[in-house]
Amino acid sequence: MSKRILLIGAGLSTTHLIEYLAEQGKKHNWTITIADNNETLAKSKAVFTNTNAIKLDINDFEKTEDLISNHNIVISMLPPALHINVAKICLKKNKNLLTASYLTDEMKALDSEIKQKGLIFLNEIGLDPGIDHLTAMSIINRLKAEGYYIREFESFTGGLVAPENDDNPWHYKFTWNPRNVVLAGQGGAVKFLQEGQIKYIPYHKIFRRTEVIEIDNYGKFEGYANRDSLKYINTYGLHDIKTMFRGTLRRPGFCKAWDVFVSLGATDDSYIIENSENMTYREFINTFLAYHPTDSVEIKLKYYLHIDQDDQELWDRLEWLDIFKPIKIGIKNATPAQILQSILEKKWSISYEEKDMIVMWHKFVYYKNEIRNELHSSVVVKGENMLHTSMSKTVGLPLGIATKLILQDKIKSRGALIPILPEFYLPIINELKNYGVNCIEKQII
Repeated sequence: MSKRILLIGAGLSTTHLIEYLAEQGKKHNWTITIADNNETLAKSKAVFTNTNAIKLDINDFEKTEDLISNHNIVISMLPPALHINVAKICLKKNKNLLTASYLTDEMKALDSEIKQKGLIFLNEIGLDPGIDHLTAMSIINRLKAEGYYIREFESFTGGLVAPENDDNPWHYKFTWNPRNVVLAGQGGAVKFLQEGQIKYIPYHKIFRRTEVIEIDNYGKFEGYANRDSLKYINTYGLHDIKTMFRGTLRRPGFCKAWDVFVSLGATDDSYIIENSENMTYREFINTFLAYHPTDSVEIKLKYYLHIDQDDQELWDRLEWLDIFKPIKIGIKNATPAQILQSILEKKWSISYEEKDMIVMWHKFVYYKNEIRNELHSSVVVKGENMLHTSMSKTVGLPLGIATKLILQDKIKSRGALIPILPEFYLPIINELKNYGVNCIEKQII
């Protein structure tokens, strides 16, 4: 019997997802509808015989409801805040739902109704969150089954530029949503567990508290704390753990330089800078500095932020961005964060032919009979180009495989879920290997 899949949202991360669903659809007699407010974008993705495109304004409730009614399963790739609107319609129309976004309190509140209707609303089934859960739970449950007590768990993920296209002093390019990069760390309190103590890092200190990580064949990275790590203690069943830390990866030196913009106030998105369209980059930086009749912007910045005269690496990164040049901003009524994003987009842009790279790294410290053991696991995936990105692959493929499992009635759990059970991680990890997404484990002696 033919089944119909509805994908709402045709953005950057959907390329591999659509290709996977189309490929599987030929085997299983599925059709895929790609719905997006940008009809041209949707049509550009609907290039397979079993795919079709449709224009959809998610605020058009009646049309959205009709569309969902006519499909067997829904994948929402909308901005996270809009998932709940889709979820409520799916609940009303008795349709299963998948998203790659964090499971929110609003979605959790629907859990009992979802279960009553025998539905699956699967969240956090992308990269991070997603593959991080799959790989972590696979190892955690294996170690527990072998009689080990897990004392420490750390997990980091980063979307980066591949080494062969790393050609700037920041060792970074935008391979994902630039706005999310500029606003990183501003989503609430960053908290984690360290040696049994709960720790908090305020936003203005996040990028000065980093950890160095080395991965075989790929060199060193630095990680900074991300969001609330504490909630994963219960999620992962690690109730007696002493250290639980989740973070984001960059190349060494990035965080210290980025902290300049955080400390300056240039990442603030809460107010508009007047006359921003006529302001230059140099004037923008000077806006945050004290007045002095003779000192240059450069001297004032170094003094204000206590930048050492001989910290040439940091200074090279700042100068490379052209922030001291009289280049017009050209954006009207912009916030500091919007202005900074515009500046960065001109320097951190990545061309179509260049490759991105995702890096994920877990650290497990575990004991048996008071003997300490340490295990590192890593996933590194390179993209092909800026259409077939590693980000698209690692977000889209878990979504696609999970969709297949649900359509084939291989998932028995019901409710508002995340993929932490064996029925998710065993088949998805196994199939991801076919696409070059492998978890490499290394025992530390």
